Amino acid sequence: MYRSAAAQESHQYLVIEFIKVSSNQMVDYSENKDFLEKIYEQAVKQGDIQGWDLWSLQSGPDQGGFQYVTITYYNDPVKMMNGMTDDNFLNYAERAYDGKMKESEIAEAVDKTKKNRDLAMRAYMTVVAQTEDNFQMDPGVLASFDLMKATEGQFNEYEHVEEDLYQPFHQKKVEANMMGSWKFLRTAVPMGSEAEYTHMTLNFYDNYMQFFNSMEYEDMEATEEQLVAMEEGLSSRDQKWVYMATLIKAIR
Repeated sequence: MYRSAAAQESHQYLVIEFIKVSSNQMVDYSENKDFLEKIYEQAVKQGDIQGWDLWSLQSGPDQGGFQYVTITYYNDPVKMMNGMTDDNFLNYAERAYDGKMKESEIAEAVDKTKKNRDLAMRAYMTVVAQTEDNFQMDPGVLASFDLMKATEGQFNEYEHVEEDLYQPFHQKKVEANMMGSWKFLRTAVPMGSEAEYTHMTLNFYDNYMQFFNSMEYEDMEATEEQLVAMEEGLSSRDQKWVYMATLIKAIR
C-alpha cells in the first residue's frame, strides 16, 4: 500500500456517520445538539476520542436523504472500532450533567437522543494523506465529502495518484488560499468487492467564495505529463457521491 509520511505520523482514524432525521423529529434533534456537544466533550476529556464534528448537509444525492454527518476522530484503531457504545454514551452524559439532572432524566435524554436519529451509513476510515495546514475548524466552514470506489485491481494505482499527484496539487491550493485543508482516506476495515465505496476525500473551505474560487484554480506549474497522469488517474476510481456540508459544532 502507498502511505504518506504525514499519515504514518498522524495515525488518525475517523468514524464518519451520515444521519437521517425524520421530518417529525427535526426539532427534537436540533434541540439535542447542545446535549450531544457536552457528551463528546467528556469523551475528549477522558482521552477516548480526539474530537467530534457535527455537520449540516447542504447537498448530496437524493437517494441518501441525509440531513447531518458527524466525524469522530481517534488516534487508535481499537478505540475507533469499540466506538461510542451505549454504556459509554450514558457514562459521558452522567459526568457532564452530574448535579444538574437526575439520573433518570439523563437516561431519558440519552434514550431520546438515540431515537431521534437513524445512523443510515457509517464509515470507518484511516488517513492516508493530507495537506500541511493550520485550518481552523470553526462553525460555518464548509466541507465536501467525496466518496470514491477504486476500480477492481487498481487499488494501489488509485492511491498513488491521490498521494503523488493530487496531494501536491491540493497543497498548492492551500498555500494559494484557495482551500483550507484536504484529507485522503481509505476504509479501515475490509469491505469486499461489492462495497459502494473504498476511499473518501475531505475538502475543507472557509466559505463558499473560497470554494468556488477553488473550482477555478489551475496549477500553472504543472507539466503536461503531470496533467495527463492526473487525468488518467481518474480512470482508476469511480466518484460515487459528493456531499456538501456546513460545520455546526466542533469539539477538540
